[in-house]
Amino acid sequence: MSSTTNRVRSTLPFGRRQRPEPPSGEITGTARLGRRTKDLVKHLRPGEIAFIDHTNIDRVAAEDLVGCGVRAVVNASQSSDGRYPNAGPLIITQAGIRLIDAPEADPFKLLRDGDTVTFSGGTIRTPDGRSLQGRVLEPSDLERQLAQQREEIDKALAAFAENTVDHMRREGDLLTDGLAVPELRTPFRDRHTLIVVRGPTHRRDLRALRAYIRDVKPILVGVDGGADAILEAGLRPHMILGDMDSATDSALGSGAELVVHGYADGRAPGAERLTSLGLEYRVIPAPGTSQDVAMLIAHERGAALIVSVGAHFNLIEFLDKNREGMASTFLTRLRIGELLVDAKGVSRLYRPAMSFGALSLFLLAFTVLLVIVVLTSSALDDLVELLWLKLRVMFNLV
Repeated sequence: MSSTTNRVRSTLPFGRRQRPEPPSGEITGTARLGRRTKDLVKHLRPGEIAFIDHTNIDRVAAEDLVGCGVRAVVNASQSSDGRYPNAGPLIITQAGIRLIDAPEADPFKLLRDGDTVTFSGGTIRTPDGRSLQGRVLEPSDLERQLAQQREEIDKALAAFAENTVDHMRREGDLLTDGLAVPELRTPFRDRHTLIVVRGPTHRRDLRALRAYIRDVKPILVGVDGGADAILEAGLRPHMILGDMDSATDSALGSGAELVVHGYADGRAPGAERLTSLGLEYRVIPAPGTSQDVAMLIAHERGAALIVSVGAHFNLIEFLDKNREGMASTFLTRLRIGELLVDAKGVSRLYRPAMSFGALSLFLLAFTVLLVIVVLTSSALDDLVELLWLKLRVMFNLV
């Protein structure tokens, strides 16, 4: 088995692996339609059929679909167009979920949410008897494609570099002038700041940082859906920042300071949702991604250290997002420099101090062990009697 396959299989959520079904087997299920995968996964139930419109399914989207327990995924776009090595389609198929590409037959025009559909290979039959024809993506074919894409990664690198240079020409003041940050109530000055983004390892990273969060008590910033990840970990965000399309209503109403990331021209579509919920918020218009803005705010407000959870640090993760904004992410890291640390680095370097509870438990265990040794060792009887006699004399108890 190739090393690429091993790496991809290791990303599947624990306990979510399914028994692969034969590609030619018939599947019947309820159709759930959503052109944006990150919105659809909020409503998917185990056994349903996900209909998406997602060019180059990234790792996070794939893991979300697998975690929902869907039986099949139908994509109205190409799950992998070959521009860069994206492992998302392979993650889905290796979990035993049938993945069908149907870019030439738009299912959103022929189906309604909740329809019962039947699959036979790549053919999808609708309730009214019509059929859609797609192509079943096989794990073996995706493995070969992924390996070939990794060998030709230089083309993706060239496109990424060109995009970055173009972004520097248009948004170079991000590196020189910084970000104009309005008055905020969140106290970043001289505090560690933990910025949480929904990424491939955000849940595991939060678990690894539990002792660090308990001892250091950093400022917790959730970027869109990252706010829900903070709540799931039993914590509370101090600030939620983003375009507000991924965070749940419960997260937005958690009491965190709300900051809407608007476009550079001043438009802020996310503000409409917060207004309808009756929540107070601030708007910060800025180029780039929401996670860039969160990092720049912490930097401009004097954070002592910025710890990134779930964000994109290695080359494949950058390319996996495959969007223009990743150039600004690269430039943001250049500006912040040594203040920015990945969560994995913190979890490896931070050594938590022993808590009072753990110390008390250790002393109790030591005392019990000492008593057992004294009571079971005849050689210590005379020593114990002598110590007891001295204590009686010291306190005039003789």
